[in-house]
Amino acid sequence: MVESTDKETLQGFVNEHAVEGATLYTDEASAYKGIDRPHEVVKHSVGEYVRDQAHTNGLESFWAPMKRGYNGVYHKMSPKHLQRYVDEFQHRHNNRPKDTIDQMGGVVHGMAGKNLPYKKLIEDNGLNSGARS
Repeated sequence: MVESTDKETLQGFVNEHAVEGATLYTDEASAYKGIDRPHEVVKHSVGEYVRDQAHTNGLESFWAPMKRGYNGVYHKMSPKHLQRYVDEFQHRHNNRPKDTIDQMGGVVHGMAGKNLPYKKLIEDNGLNSGARS
């Protein structure tokens, strides 16, 4: 997660987390302009979605189920727990080629030794702006 989508934050995140020398493929968001690395842009505003290797389809295939989860199941994702939601959908995305039984085994394995007591779940850590999580 990033705190903001401004130029300094996004470029800093990319530079910190992307492999050195990797090409960045983005839409035309101005926050990526001037980034100091190989960068290709697809221009959605003029109907361009793929140009050779340049596209954002992989990322969009990650966000689409998460947006459907938000709209159809959760209806709210508080900032306090947002990383947990992202982690859940990341797990789903990365394990989608597996058989269901193998996916479920991975979920159970990942739960071992972890707990989230209700008190901790609902405590306010300042990220909720007064809203309940």
